[in-house]
Amino acid sequence: MREAQNQPISEFPFRRRNLKLARNNNEQQPSIHASSSNRMNTDITASEKPQYPVIDRNPPFTAVVGNFNTLDYLRFSSITGVSVVVGYLSGIKPGLKGPSMVTGGLIGLMGGFMYAYQNSAGRLMGFFPNEGEVARYQKRGFSS
Repeated sequence: MREAQNQPISEFPFRRRNLKLARNNNEQQPSIHASSSNRMNTDITASEKPQYPVIDRNPPFTAVVGNFNTLDYLRFSSITGVSVVVGYLSGIKPGLKGPSMVTGGLIGLMGGFMYAYQNSAGRLMGFFPNEGEVARYQKRGFSS
């Protein structure tokens, strides 16, 4: 172990070099690279099965954001607005009220977006009630 710490970085065996050798020797690749496609596996492992119809088991970012409904936008903007007010009120000195308001607003913006994203993705994956999405996708001609 002590010897490895003294070696320069260029002498460490890199994964890419080892993969080339494994491919040239027709050996089995490591399990993390065993898939036939070059895309990264982003499947979410859930502890329970979806209770509602599954529209997309692994929805992309654009599909989830495009699936935001009015309630998602309402939650998103409410969390952001409350965070701005809390940030303003938490500024103790007058010179800190503005920066703390901006910081609170940014935290609320990110938190509100993540909450809306979670709800939208949950509906697409069948973990939350999704009657509206199922009707919309059946109307477009997609099968679930």
